[in-house]
Amino acid sequence: MSENHKFTEPYKDKNGHYLKAECESCFGLCCSALPFSASVDFAMDKAAGQPCHNLQSDFRCGVHTDLRTLGFRGCTVYDCFGAGQKLSQVTYTGEDWRKNPKTAKQMFEVFTAMWHLHELLWYLNESLNLDITHSIHVELQTALDETEQLTLLNPDSLQKVNVDAHRAKINLLLLQVSELVRTEARRKLKKASRTFSRGADLVGANLKNADLRGANLRGAYLIAADLKGANLRGADLIGADFRDTDLRGADLSESIFLTQGQINAAIGDDLTKLPPALSRPEQWLSV
Repeated sequence: MSENHKFTEPYKDKNGHYLKAECESCFGLCCSALPFSASVDFAMDKAAGQPCHNLQSDFRCGVHTDLRTLGFRGCTVYDCFGAGQKLSQVTYTGEDWRKNPKTAKQMFEVFTAMWHLHELLWYLNESLNLDITHSIHVELQTALDETEQLTLLNPDSLQKVNVDAHRAKINLLLLQVSELVRTEARRKLKKASRTFSRGADLVGANLKNADLRGANLRGAYLIAADLKGANLRGADLIGADFRDTDLRGADLSESIFLTQGQINAAIGDDLTKLPPALSRPEQWLSV
C-alpha cells in the first residue's frame, strides 16, 4: 500500500456502490447520451442523444472485444465513475429508456450532470483517505455528503443542479488537498523541483526518468509525452491529458486525483506503479 493512500480498491458511494463503471447495470448511457466525432479515437460521428449503432437490445456493446481494431479507442478508455448505473438503477429505478421512450431525452441530458458529480465523489473520497488531509477532514466530509445528496435527487431536480457552481466550490477544497500533498512531497526533495503552470503544454515532451515529485500538473497536456521511469509521487494530476503518454516504469503510486480514464488512455507496463484504487488496463499486458 502506498504511503499516502489508505484505500486498496475503487472508492464507493455511501450505498456501497463502486465509483467505477458497471456496464451490466447501466442502460447504455455513455453509448447514447454522449456525442463523439470521427478522429483517432472514434471511427465515425455520433450526435448527443443518438444511441450508437453498436448498442444491442440488452444495452451491451456488440463489438466490445473489437473496439480498438474497429477505430473506437475512445470507448475503451472511458469510465463514468459509476454514474451510469446510479442513474439507471437509482434515479430511474431500473426503468430503461427503451421501455419508456418518454424518459430518454431527460435521462440522456442528466447523465452528464451525474457523471460530473460522481467524478467529484471520486476526488473527495480519495482526499478523505489521505492521512495528510486530516486538518480539513470535516470540510471534506461535508462536501462529500452534499455531493452525494445531489446524486440522489429525482430527475427533475437533478436537471436543475448548477454543476459548474458546485464543482467550483469543491475545487477550492481540492486545491487545499493538493497543496498539502505536494508540499509534503517537495519537502523530501534534495533540490527544487521543476515547476509547471496549470494546463502546461507538454505534448510530446521528453520527461524520461524525470523527478516530478510534488509537481502541479493540473490540466497538463501530456499527449504522447515520454514519462518512462518518471517519479510522480505526490504530483497533482487532476484533468491531465494522458492520451498515448508513455508511463512504462513510471511511479504514480502516490500521485493524487488520477482516474481510471486517464490511465486507460496511456501506455504502461507491469513496472508502472499505480495508486491502489486504480486497475491496470488490459491493453498494457500486450505492451
